[in-house]
Amino acid sequence: MEITEVRIKLMDDGSERLKAFCSITMDDCFVVRDLKIIEGTSGPFVAMPSRKLTAHCPQCGCKNHLRAAHCNQCGLRLKDDRAIRDEEGRAKLYADIAHPINSACREMIQQRVIEEYDNELERAKEPGYVSRYDEYDYDPPEPHIKPFAKPASPNSAESNSGGQIDAGRSGPPQPHDTGGSAPVDPRNRAKTRGSFGEGIL
Repeated sequence: MEITEVRIKLMDDGSERLKAFCSITMDDCFVVRDLKIIEGTSGPFVAMPSRKLTAHCPQCGCKNHLRAAHCNQCGLRLKDDRAIRDEEGRAKLYADIAHPINSACREMIQQRVIEEYDNELERAKEPGYVSRYDEYDYDPPEPHIKPFAKPASPNSAESNSGGQIDAGRSGPPQPHDTGGSAPVDPRNRAKTRGSFGEGIL
């Protein structure tokens, strides 16, 4: 396995321990994002992407972060010591989503990412610097939109069809063809047909 690309996103506030996010591409075909570069006591190190661990409330069953003092659902006071502890007695509050399974792989990732992090710090000093972290090539599919039909030209067969409407053409409804005569006004319809009771009064 080879790391073929590393992209760095530097944090705006350099005073925090979290110095940058990064992504790594392996063998030009697999990307892992949201690795963190953190300033440690002996220099920066790489932390794998992780998620917060949760525990269920004994009363309502709602999930809560292990540091929560009360249940977010029912408000029950939660026990303080709910986290699993490692061999050194530290509470385990996060779990890695993706991580190396041996020290050799971890060292390889660490060395490659920190090297690129140092290079990114130098590039950030240049005018017009822009991070490449979010510039992945992605061409979303075009949305499916039914195109509107073009209006018929005066010389087209559609316009010379005696006023008939093309079923596939969009547009407002047209009055029914009356054989060339003017459309009948609904207010005068009774006079033309003869209405019930006409002539009685």
